[in-house]
Amino acid sequence: MFQTSEEVINWINRQLDQGIKPGLERMLWLMEKLDHPERTVRAIHIGGTNGKGSTVSFLRSILQTAGYEVGTYTSPYIESFLERISINGQPIPEADLIKAANAIKPLADELAQTELGYPSEFELLTAIAIYYFGKLHKVDITIIEVGLGGRKDATNIIHPFLSIITNIGYDHMNILGNTLTEIAKEKAGIIKNGAPVITAVTDPELFHIFEDTVKAKRTTVYQLGREFTYKDLGTTETGEQFSVKTPYQTYTELSISMLGKHQIENATLAVMAAEYLKQFYALYIENEHLQTGLQTAFWPGRFEIRGQVILDGAHNREGIESLVATLQRHFSDKKIHVLFSALRDKPLKKMIHVLDEQNYHLYFTEFDHHRATKAENLYDLSNASQKEIVLDWPKFIKEKQLQADELLVICGSLYFIKEVKKVF
Repeated sequence: MFQTSEEVINWINRQLDQGIKPGLERMLWLMEKLDHPERTVRAIHIGGTNGKGSTVSFLRSILQTAGYEVGTYTSPYIESFLERISINGQPIPEADLIKAANAIKPLADELAQTELGYPSEFELLTAIAIYYFGKLHKVDITIIEVGLGGRKDATNIIHPFLSIITNIGYDHMNILGNTLTEIAKEKAGIIKNGAPVITAVTDPELFHIFEDTVKAKRTTVYQLGREFTYKDLGTTETGEQFSVKTPYQTYTELSISMLGKHQIENATLAVMAAEYLKQFYALYIENEHLQTGLQTAFWPGRFEIRGQVILDGAHNREGIESLVATLQRHFSDKKIHVLFSALRDKPLKKMIHVLDEQNYHLYFTEFDHHRATKAENLYDLSNASQKEIVLDWPKFIKEKQLQADELLVICGSLYFIKEVKKVF
């Protein structure tokens, strides 16, 4: 029996060597043994390639401001392992983590004796989260972020009353497929019978996959640019301004403190979701709840500004493109230095190519993670005229001298940002 949260975390992390194990068989086996806690969780499911975490943050903040108790299950963590399972932004209490883990550990050992094998790290944590929200601490609404893909993701055992799919891009192609069409089919796998889906996917070919799925599941889809829209009203000193029109209401002037036009899109998805909950589930969400919730929402590691240093977890081509666009939108007068590291299963060449096209000074490094890429490999993929290898990145960050017109941007992986934040 576990006595401390450290023992639980070590047990979960020991399963990392198993890697990613797509499929729902082990999760369904565990849920059956636990008397189906997933059936009692009032959930919103959020998938997509980029923007999941930010969308979770915007929606949680709106609902919390309106007075609701909101559970969230997200990944990866940035500051604390326990933050992945939270209520109103506060990590799961140690006692509850231990209680949930002690309920699941003997079942995991029993499962290991079957042909299904031992659960993966993500499956164990997902089972703990579902058990916590379904048995130990039932909240008003739980927002659950997809870990990878959708159809075969461990979180896909839930039956949400609403799904959100942010966008479709190239990521985890070794598992999800080499084309956007294949990836879209995996993402569409979270759409459930009778549960509407809100999406920012606008590409006609990809959206057609969603329409076919929605029709088969006898539900409804709300598409950005069709059922609901936003208008970019430009930047402010502290963020972005925009308006949103839904089928039910128009918000003429909203603001967020998270920078980037892509964050306007994520916030708009959250607004549409909040409006849906208000209209169809009678949630008490007033305009001021929505406005304040958006303005105060924060998600660590997403264009997080620390003086002249910016931390951004952009970890695929689309993420890097959004990062570059945000730098141009807010800091076009600055000279940019980039410290970059990434995981080897990411589209590294495409990510670095986006950076190569800018007039940035690139510094490539590596960090301690079982999937991390060597700095030399990243360096060789770059065609930038200004590029260097920096192995002692903590020393580099501490000693890097920046002029008043310069910024240091650290990006490439949320796992890397997690390690970088320890330096700060």
